Amino acid sequence: MFIIHFYFFVRRWARGCLIVVLTLGVMPLAHAEAALKREPLMLDVYKSPNCSCCKQWVAYMNERGFMVQTHNTHHLDALKQSKGIGPAYQSCHTGISADGYVFEGHIPAQFVKAFLAAPPEDALGLSVPAMPVGSPGMEYQDMFRPYDILLLKQDGSTVLYGRVNSLEASLE
Repeated sequence: MFIIHFYFFVRRWARGCLIVVLTLGVMPLAHAEAALKREPLMLDVYKSPNCSCCKQWVAYMNERGFMVQTHNTHHLDALKQSKGIGPAYQSCHTGISADGYVFEGHIPAQFVKAFLAAPPEDALGLSVPAMPVGSPGMEYQDMFRPYDILLLKQDGSTVLYGRVNSLEASLE
């Protein structure tokens, strides 16, 4: 009889230990993912004081859960150069996340969120070069031109990160 009770005691104890180990391993990841969805994502956006499309992109990002701090400057070229954003990948404003990633131009919020949730190891950030019609902040009537989101790498190269093919997908 004692052996049977001892067997069930050890079995319950082992199951309890397993639950504690699994919980400790899974909870931090689940907590981090939930925090990324709940808490506003911080961006510092550097732009020209007179740029209205930049103001519209900032409003768009704020509406989608970001907390954007705007910095008006006349020295955007120097900032972009210091952050490693090549001339071919530049746009009218530069966003910088709390952990130092750059977001150049009119990037849709869902791409910024996806990037921040799982940044590639050698990434500098994302870019939508130039100012494509129909991108967030660049809306004009119902006009739209498909555009690419580029992954900027620390070595100066780029890789296609995403493509936006419709006005609806651009403004999600």
